[in-house]
Amino acid sequence: MTFRRLSFAIFLVVLSLAFGVSRAAGAPEAQNTVSSVSTATQLLSNILSIVNTIGDDNFATADLTTLLDPSSTSAQHYGPYASGTPDSGTCGNDWANDAYQRHFTIFNRAGSVVVVEQFKEATFTTIAGPSPGACETTPFTGGLVAAGVTGNFHGYFIIQIPTLIGQSSTDPNCDAITGMSPPAEPCFTSTFIDSHFLGCAYPTNCQVPTFLFNYDAVDQGLIEHHWKNASTDRGGNLGDIRST
Repeated sequence: MTFRRLSFAIFLVVLSLAFGVSRAAGAPEAQNTVSSVSTATQLLSNILSIVNTIGDDNFATADLTTLLDPSSTSAQHYGPYASGTPDSGTCGNDWANDAYQRHFTIFNRAGSVVVVEQFKEATFTTIAGPSPGACETTPFTGGLVAAGVTGNFHGYFIIQIPTLIGQSSTDPNCDAITGMSPPAEPCFTSTFIDSHFLGCAYPTNCQVPTFLFNYDAVDQGLIEHHWKNASTDRGGNLGDIRST
């Protein structure tokens, strides 16, 4: 999509949000997922409209503070926080080690709160064993990936904060309680969410109804080079990164 077309698409979304129009349409770390968005708040529906309009890849890498009408929705950006975690696949094993920058954007509209976590400048290095899509039921590949395969990815979590839990801190650090960020201590989704929204126990009650990650690796003896790990409403899992 060209910059002009992307800008025009964003303009149309912001215009539609101003008139109240909405359309609803394993990852680096574990999360609970909700496959249905039928009970989503208006704010969540508005954010999903933006995802559908500009596309998952653009949404994962964009400056999200510019994409909602500031007269109706406030947005706060936190990060980047350098981080890294093992990455689990469909068989339950860790298939890669990831490194990335975490970005959190908090959206607040009339008391409804949604947090979008973006994973940017992200890389992975594989661990020998079952490939990320090896145990996907359709199709079942039983694939294996060799150790040391490297590649890039980007993605996002959309985290819905329950109505009765408000934002408790605007501390710029990943951990609002200790006031610390990497490299002083690791930054995880739970660290940011639970310390900025006291009462959250991520991912038990502050859940992820929508997520998507796109992984790519080039050559390196692979027979599949792209793995999409996504919630049902973003099309589900697709492809694999595997050596055999």
